[in-house]
Amino acid sequence: MDPHSNYRLRILQDLWRIVVLPSLIFSAIVHAENLHLGLLRIPAHFVFLVFWTIIKRQWTVLLQHREAQRLAAVPIPCVVGKWPGNIDVLLRLMHNFKTSYILDAYLQLFEEYKCTTLNLRILWIDTIITMDQEHSRFALSTGFQYFWRGKMQKERLETFLGQGIFNRDDAQWKMHRAIARPFFARERISDFEIFEKHTAQTLSILSDLSSSNQACEAQDLFSRFSIDAASEFLFGKNLETLSASLPIPGITKMGPKGSATEDTWGSFVHAFEMSQQEITRRARIGYFWPLFEMFNDRNKVHAKQIQAWLDPLVELALKQKSTTARFGTSPIVDQTFLQRLADSTDDLVLIRDQLLSMLLASRDTTSATLTFITYFMATHPDVAEKMRNEVLSICRVDSPTYEQMRQMKYVRAVINETLRLFPPVPLNTRESRTSCVLPTPDKTYPDGKPLFMPKDTTLTFVSLLTQRNAALWGDDADEFKPERWLEPDRLGQFVANPTMYLPFSAGPRIVRSALANPSTCLQF
Repeated sequence: MDPHSNYRLRILQDLWRIVVLPSLIFSAIVHAENLHLGLLRIPAHFVFLVFWTIIKRQWTVLLQHREAQRLAAVPIPCVVGKWPGNIDVLLRLMHNFKTSYILDAYLQLFEEYKCTTLNLRILWIDTIITMDQEHSRFALSTGFQYFWRGKMQKERLETFLGQGIFNRDDAQWKMHRAIARPFFARERISDFEIFEKHTAQTLSILSDLSSSNQACEAQDLFSRFSIDAASEFLFGKNLETLSASLPIPGITKMGPKGSATEDTWGSFVHAFEMSQQEITRRARIGYFWPLFEMFNDRNKVHAKQIQAWLDPLVELALKQKSTTARFGTSPIVDQTFLQRLADSTDDLVLIRDQLLSMLLASRDTTSATLTFITYFMATHPDVAEKMRNEVLSICRVDSPTYEQMRQMKYVRAVINETLRLFPPVPLNTRESRTSCVLPTPDKTYPDGKPLFMPKDTTLTFVSLLTQRNAALWGDDADEFKPERWLEPDRLGQFVANPTMYLPFSAGPRIVRSALANPSTCLQF
């Protein structure tokens, strides 16, 4: 386990600093001064803790102010609530997340304070949110050295993703990346045989359902397609979820993100999605979420279900490793990702965690994008017709080749526009390793000066809001218009400012596929 991921130890240390230590100091003062407080001892103790907290916070603010002056920066605008610790702001956000349109809770704050980067300062803890593409660019790319996944994210994700690439930094991240990168080279990506096979099976299922006038749970079907294709491509084993029983729309029990059947696949999906729900809940509660899980890690039961589902894959990897060891290691061009991963380590937990990370990347991003494209095809039949005509004019009735895929400009425009409006990763976070400044090239903030970013502070960049920002995309930013990706002037704006479009993040953690298109990246 990463030393930064033990949330119980961290919160106990914080409680020692925040409650126990000042309580001991209070008791020492009372004893040293021989004070006889009687019934006033408890309220006096409480008042002392309040003043201790205020003094510590003011001292921190003073140190930050001095550091900001040294860096010629100004503080990030802070949300000012009516209650201490901005508790009312927290309650408002929690309510709006449940009742308003996706991430409008943040958009309302940005509009209220007339800026694109804010400090929420919930419970006196600096928490930065931004929809500013320059600040996202800095955190992900130009200022990459100042940020990392960080301690807070490791705490939230450890039970779910463990030692996988999405939950590690530095040497472990580089190791994971080195293993994964060769499998996104052109000779790997441009081999469509596997994808063609699973595409044909998916279309056959759709055809059968359509001919019998039955409804289809598209999101579930695309999840199965994604996991089967990815597992065969990366692990050399088709998990055959497309061949398992399908949910019946309106009858099958619904999970957090759609229906889930009562079988092995359904149990995995339920555990997988519940884990993601718990991680989101933790992030919304903020710094003190461990207080609610001191005696019960709510993701532990889901992790056990996921582990049971992944164990056969791990056993397959070890069996193949044992077999190949007698005949020598296969060249990398002949290896699957699973084989290469097993050759690189004997750590069973590491293998399982990395498999889960790859399944997360392949399943969620692909299935979400396909689902939203299907939605837009249904609501914009003219777009569906143009896509169909382009495919038929280039491929006719044959399966597409790599070069033909590159010629489908309108199809690519539809994919890009779908990812713009509904990015699979609508927001992401980083934590500052040290104090730094966020560049501010315009006059949105005081004097146009850069903004001071305190060390050990979470920065949440909301790409969904950035990609719908009318200041970047025009007055029709909320409209679905694939043509914007074919208009030279608009395309030129994106080329000049690529971080206005971040469906899969940016910077050194990106693995871009050989299709050389923003829609064909994985964010590691």
